Amino acid sequence: MTDNLDDTRPRPVYQPPPPPRDYHANEIPAPPRFLFWAVIAIFVLGVLGIMGGVLVFRSVLEPAQQERVMSIFPFMEAFLPPRPPTDATLPTPIATGNISPEDLLTIPLTIPEAASATPTAIVTEVIATATPLPFTPTIAPTLTLPPPTLQATVEATPQAARPQNTYPANALLTGINYQKQTWNNCGPANITMALSFFGWQRDQHYAAQYLKPGGREDKNVSPHEMVDFVNNYSQLRALTRMGGTLDLIKSLISNNIPVIIETGYWIEGSDWLGHYQTIVGYDDNIGNFYIYDSNFGQNFVEGYIYLDENWQYFNRRFIVVYEPQREDLVMSLLGDHADEQQAAQIAAQTAQDSAVTNPQNAITWFNLGTSLTALGDYERASVAFDRARQLENLPWRIMWYQFEAYTAYYNVGRYEEVLSLAEINITNSRQYLEEAFYWKGRALAAMGRTTEAASAFRQALARNPDFTNASVALDELN
Repeated sequence: MTDNLDDTRPRPVYQPPPPPRDYHANEIPAPPRFLFWAVIAIFVLGVLGIMGGVLVFRSVLEPAQQERVMSIFPFMEAFLPPRPPTDATLPTPIATGNISPEDLLTIPLTIPEAASATPTAIVTEVIATATPLPFTPTIAPTLTLPPPTLQATVEATPQAARPQNTYPANALLTGINYQKQTWNNCGPANITMALSFFGWQRDQHYAAQYLKPGGREDKNVSPHEMVDFVNNYSQLRALTRMGGTLDLIKSLISNNIPVIIETGYWIEGSDWLGHYQTIVGYDDNIGNFYIYDSNFGQNFVEGYIYLDENWQYFNRRFIVVYEPQREDLVMSLLGDHADEQQAAQIAAQTAQDSAVTNPQNAITWFNLGTSLTALGDYERASVAFDRARQLENLPWRIMWYQFEAYTAYYNVGRYEEVLSLAEINITNSRQYLEEAFYWKGRALAAMGRTTEAASAFRQALARNPDFTNASVALDELN
């Protein structure tokens, strides 16, 4: 046993301190800084690209191109430029003169005695292609309801003004080559269909070359342009008149004479557009017309009342196409409508009678203005147009298709009014309306602003190089 107690104590063993721990030894190394900034740049460019694409879609693409994009990406519709509200009206008129709208309801619109006589035309030339029904139609559901504001505003056609022709209870034209219209092409499509009844082999694209030389976005092909196309580029004949009647349509159809009507309809959430339709048949037993509608399809059906209600938007304007050797028959069937002035008087009387019955119908007043303009009564026509524009149910696109208001206001010296209407229609149509540029030029020229007028005429010609009136007006300025 030892006496040295130190020998029994544990002896400390010296251990060196551990090396410093590397806490990042097992971590993934950070990416290079340039890659970080590259990701940020790609993100920013992507955002800018999306914004640029929306801007191009909204402001650069033509409506037809926008429509194509929306057919693939429906959500793009949210980026369309805002449209005028469906209850929008044209600028408030600056009315002048001593004639009131109420005065127009009592002014004499005497129709010549010949208009009240029973026409001698009887159906004598119903040839084999006018076949009897049956007919199995399909009805497009998009046109089943008229707009609430106009549901009860159908103009009543005076019985005295209707041709008293005798025609069968039903008739149907066959052999027409149906044309499904391309973008904004109902005018060329419908005149092509009417021509095809007589063996015309061309399609709507051929007609569009002449009717829309400025391109597919031209907002309007007028009835007179379509008539000129037939008379100048085919062996057939055509004419157009206002103030038509349902009986007159049936009389023409039953004599193998195709009829195109200019009509308006509400679509796209109660938005209104002008449209042409080719009437191919009727049936008095059920009160329907049968239509080749270039937009809504073949075998389209509309009831007599509903068709007349839509037809009134264009003062019951119609086009007939016929063979030259049958011109005497056509004029006989037209009766008083064979003469343009008498047709305008019939239309004026119809509109006046309707305005007495329903003075809140803007279309009735607009039709009265259109008819009085055709009769050369510009002062009273201006009052009628003023009244139409003061009412709420006048479609804001109405002057994309009808230009008599410009004529009336211009001829009574209301140049500021012409200029105001032209400019708002240029804006609303996205500048695809050569007629509005033309009337803008006419107003500016009358106000002595010749440089601006010349520019407006050039813009009209840029949209339609064959616009003779604009070309003549520009030459006169120079």
